[in-house]
Amino acid sequence: MSIYNLDKIFKPCSIAVIGASEIKGKIGYALLENILKAGFKGKIFPVNPNHETIQNIPAFKSITDIKEPADLAVIALPISNVPDIIDQCAIAGTEGVIIISAGGKETGEDGKKIEREIKKRAEKHRIRLIGPNCLGIISPKQNINASFAHHSALPGNLAFISQSGAFCTSILDMSFKKQMGFSYFVSIGSMIDVDFGDLIDYLGNDPDVSSIVLYIEALSNFRKFMSAARAVSRIKPIIALKAGRSPAGAKAAASHTGSLTGQDDVLDAAFMRAGIVRIDTIEELFDCSELLAKHPHPAKPHIAIITNAGGPGVIAADALNIHGIEPVTLSEETFNKINDILPSMWSRNNPIDILGDASPEIFSKVVDVCLKAKEIHALLIILSPQAISDSSAVAENLVKTIKKNPMTVFTVWLGGKEVEKGQALFSEAGIPTYETPERAVNAFFRLYSYERNLKMLQEIPPKSATAMTFNKQAAKDIINKAIKNNHQTLTEIESKQLLDAYGIPVNRIETASTPKEAVKYASIIGYPVAMKILSRDISHKTDAKGIHLNLRNDKDVEESFEKLIKNAHEFNPDAVILGVTVQKMIQQTDYELLLGSKKDPYWGPVILFGMGGFMAEIHKDKAITLPPLNRLLAKRLMQNTRVYQVLKGYRNRPAANLDLIEEILIRLSQLVTDFSQLVELDINPLMVIENKAYAVDARVIIEPCDILSPMHLAISPYPNQYEMTTTTKTGLKIFVRPIKPEDAPLLVDLFNTLSPQTIYFRFFSPLKSIPPKLLPRLTQIDYDRDIVLIAVRNNNKPVCVRTRTGRKEEILGIGRLMGDPDKETAEFAILVGDQWQGKGIGAKLLELCLSIAKKRGFKCIRGNVLPENKNMLALGKKIGFIIKRNFENHLFELRIDLV
Repeated sequence: MSIYNLDKIFKPCSIAVIGASEIKGKIGYALLENILKAGFKGKIFPVNPNHETIQNIPAFKSITDIKEPADLAVIALPISNVPDIIDQCAIAGTEGVIIISAGGKETGEDGKKIEREIKKRAEKHRIRLIGPNCLGIISPKQNINASFAHHSALPGNLAFISQSGAFCTSILDMSFKKQMGFSYFVSIGSMIDVDFGDLIDYLGNDPDVSSIVLYIEALSNFRKFMSAARAVSRIKPIIALKAGRSPAGAKAAASHTGSLTGQDDVLDAAFMRAGIVRIDTIEELFDCSELLAKHPHPAKPHIAIITNAGGPGVIAADALNIHGIEPVTLSEETFNKINDILPSMWSRNNPIDILGDASPEIFSKVVDVCLKAKEIHALLIILSPQAISDSSAVAENLVKTIKKNPMTVFTVWLGGKEVEKGQALFSEAGIPTYETPERAVNAFFRLYSYERNLKMLQEIPPKSATAMTFNKQAAKDIINKAIKNNHQTLTEIESKQLLDAYGIPVNRIETASTPKEAVKYASIIGYPVAMKILSRDISHKTDAKGIHLNLRNDKDVEESFEKLIKNAHEFNPDAVILGVTVQKMIQQTDYELLLGSKKDPYWGPVILFGMGGFMAEIHKDKAITLPPLNRLLAKRLMQNTRVYQVLKGYRNRPAANLDLIEEILIRLSQLVTDFSQLVELDINPLMVIENKAYAVDARVIIEPCDILSPMHLAISPYPNQYEMTTTTKTGLKIFVRPIKPEDAPLLVDLFNTLSPQTIYFRFFSPLKSIPPKLLPRLTQIDYDRDIVLIAVRNNNKPVCVRTRTGRKEEILGIGRLMGDPDKETAEFAILVGDQWQGKGIGAKLLELCLSIAKKRGFKCIRGNVLPENKNMLALGKKIGFIIKRNFENHLFELRIDLV
């Protein structure tokens, strides 16, 4: 249901506490007391059939006895009572519920049964649930503490979501010591309804939330989670600590790919694609939370270290080096200013060792210089207590200096009781402070990683020189035939035929059932040849001595045939031998690579790339990512391996054709995108020779799958089903397709042709150019929630315009539906180039978008239009939009219901 009715939980006007109590120590007492203490300004309704009043507030026997609807009900009764209470909430008009009660799935099958019944009744009444088995929620800015935590949270802009109630209370305790504030503090519990994806969507759209921290024990609805995280992480940092590991989907897999892909690796890959910064320890969670709560994320790693002791400064520099960061080089201007302040024995470098006898005034002067230095974007200040220095006085002076500047500044006051007062001063002033240089640097790096990942996510991929084509029907026939014959494992012949259908280059291969046939094929192919056993029952041919190489004549081939058959029977007497394959022997190769895919039970297909050959499992030089891929994502995947540095050319080894390898990865990605039946796919090795590549060995495992493509993916792929040639009402033939990330330059070209009036009508602002941060958001689309179609004019081919770089497509118009996270409503926008206006392009794009939205289940499409935009108002009226004037913002609101 996504964010539907979540306002009833987080911004209620009235709260009912079902199971409210007069007895201290009871959860029902703590809940009501906390709501009262937090200063909630709405109405509060205690519900308990045994009391007339509770904590001096009139009580009700049932929620149905309350004369007006309570927006939110907080339930603190045995879980066995909850299903009936959900029905009562529906009668009373309550649309949001928090279930504190434990005793659900964590207790076994009976608990699971109760949770299923609760979920069933809530869905029937469209009631949103948080819990069960949770601590509750805190929203300081709404004066809400609907939890049984021992105290509320300080107000701030950090949203914290945790599956563990105990973890919530620990963070809450720490937040007071560190003076950390929160906009929302959510114990999410067992997630029978509201899950991480829902909350990321909801909180990501709240202006009071600047960043989100997650403590995750288990995830649900992985596709929704990825969609929400990918949308929100582009505008707000998301930090996650994932405890434990997902259960292994299967035993050690039959292919190299399966054995090299672990569950935790997949989680890392998914989080990276989602823009989530993953942390590994509770300590890091505390540290990152503090830095997020008190500072904007650092945009650049240009950090200066100021210390009164050389050792801690060196340790901090070493910690930075581990993460691939060096202390920023001081400019001549900054150096000279510091040199005028400090005695000649200072370090004269960064880290800036200002010496042990530095006074509070010296500390402040040096810090002030660094805060004003253009080359410095973050500052770490370290103090080691000295007999002649007053750590508290230094802290007091620095607080005054630091608070005047928005730079990311964090401190390390080393020691125990001697430095406690200084640490407290920093915390009270909202300046992050840590016990060690390593913890400070690690927190800094994690948040800098967000900014680095964000730049990678927003990078515009290059466009392929030629369109890739695929023989989907041929691949479908191979897979369907194998499933029909109950063959889980494809033969090498079938595997290579499948790859060939998707344009992945393979070497020629023939099957021989007798020695004479083998000799015949060897003569045709040309010596030398390689021969391999052909059997579905032998996963790794090398283990069965099932591969013979470099066979140079007929006699070698005949003898090899007999030995291969004999070896196979000895290795597995029950194996069904289908024959022997004969292939051209590739004698010299520049590189051997491993490409593959494995279907993760939670995240769907995972793409693997790395060093290949028989040493693949020894070196384990590999990287993984989630499909779909474009050239940029394929390149990043390759760059995450050690072998990539060699592929670029190393000593006397020539550079590989990296564009070709990228293309093969994209083709592999498309194959696993199109067919949910693919469980594992293994190409090992992919031999790279000069400008060519060959899948020399391939293995594919399949199984029937009820989930249709592309719903088996965690990330929504490009919806090529919406590509079409159509004609506008004025007779103009246009090609319509969804927009791609690679289209960003084309969008800029279109913008540059627009008149100021057209720009103002579309963006409600006199933009001179498209802001760099806006461009990826306009072209990198999550097609799970948004629909963006572009129109290109041509009879059959896209129209082209001559540019300095050659010929390329020209966008004529764009139709856009931006879905709300509830996926029930969407906002439309239409943009058509000035020279193409009045030709029916905007009408056609809008009609197609509405048609797609209706099929997807959207209920309402709306949009705002300037009063001066007469053409758009006329188009809206013609299509059937209801038009109303909004006197608050002086715009016309257009709305059309699709159901």
